[in-house]
Amino acid sequence: MREITPISDCNATITLPGSKSVTHRALVVSGLADGESVLVNALRSEDTLYTAHGLEKLDVGIFWEENRLHVSGNGGRLKTGEETIYVGNSGTSMRFLTALTALKIGTTLLDGNERMRTRPMADLLQSLSALGVNVNSQNGDGSPPVRIESHGLRGGMAQVRGEESSQFLSALLMVAPYALEDVCIEVTGNLSSKPYVNITREVMSAFGVEVRNEGDHSFFVRRGQRYRAREYVIEGDASNASYFFSAAAMTGGRIRVENFKPDSIQGDAGFLSLLEKMGCDVVRENHWAEVRGKKLHGIMIDMNAMPDLVPTLAVTAAFAEGKTVIRNIAHLRLKESDRLKALAEELSKMGVRVEEGKDWLAIEGGKAHGAEIETYDDHRLAMSFAVAGLVVPGIKIKSERCVDKSFPGFWETFQRLY
Repeated sequence: MREITPISDCNATITLPGSKSVTHRALVVSGLADGESVLVNALRSEDTLYTAHGLEKLDVGIFWEENRLHVSGNGGRLKTGEETIYVGNSGTSMRFLTALTALKIGTTLLDGNERMRTRPMADLLQSLSALGVNVNSQNGDGSPPVRIESHGLRGGMAQVRGEESSQFLSALLMVAPYALEDVCIEVTGNLSSKPYVNITREVMSAFGVEVRNEGDHSFFVRRGQRYRAREYVIEGDASNASYFFSAAAMTGGRIRVENFKPDSIQGDAGFLSLLEKMGCDVVRENHWAEVRGKKLHGIMIDMNAMPDLVPTLAVTAAFAEGKTVIRNIAHLRLKESDRLKALAEELSKMGVRVEEGKDWLAIEGGKAHGAEIETYDDHRLAMSFAVAGLVVPGIKIKSERCVDKSFPGFWETFQRLY
């Protein structure tokens, strides 16, 4: 358990590690390329290591050299035969590797920890089945463990629902060029977390593969396209930047975050605009941004496109004047924890008034006090509530090493605020 010490004068500059979302995607596409790619500033975290280890089991070479990750792709010729791959609680690894192993000839069992075994996969499995892969949930509940028996990806047309996770669509798009036929994917319902699909398409394009689309509901990938090995620089992680921007907002201090692109395709870069709406001053430059905290006030906001930042916003809102209402976030119940329920319970422990709906949270800002924060082994909760400890004494973070999932250096970076 880690107790956070309040800070009286927050004035700091910190540098971000590489983006987790971009690292996952760059790993997959460079693993399919023919030859060695070098991923500069790749994030070495628990989640990205699960994806890397999965690639290694499929005969993709992985070699870390400080902040440069060497990936020796084999042109889509993956190891044949039987294989078992474990991904802990990395939903991204589970979904991306499930689609990737559909390209091989042989059988793969993908499994994870107890929470992973409750996370949804049925939509992705149905889509892969429509594209010619024999794939099933071992327990018949649409969740891992997942068994894939494949003779390669036939291709054709598939449907995927957009509400649960954009990762299903991203997983299919990345492997689609290696199908025997063109691939057309129709998205039914509203596509959640749209910016993450844009990240997928940008990484694919950088390695030489194009996706055609009609709005958010139809995506087409021509067969025969191939990823080209290259050196690729991974930009800073906009999700992880949010905790330090929030720290400036909540303490009334000044924090500059470097290795950050304010105009990034990462949707979470939009958190700066939310803080401006709440009253902060923001300075944006090409490769950094700075937040200067002012008196905060509540806002009403649709956070469907920035789900990972709902914990950051919710904790920030606890120190704003008035009510903040966060809407259209039902898919947060399917993350590393049920984040809506967890946020409501932990904020309430701090004396904050919270209302929880099926797909919304309402937080009444006011006087918060210290509490022992249960993290539910969820990295986003641990990092968000740590920021509250800069303002009020007595905030204690349980299972603080859960941050290793996405930001192993978080606590060391956090110390630089002092």
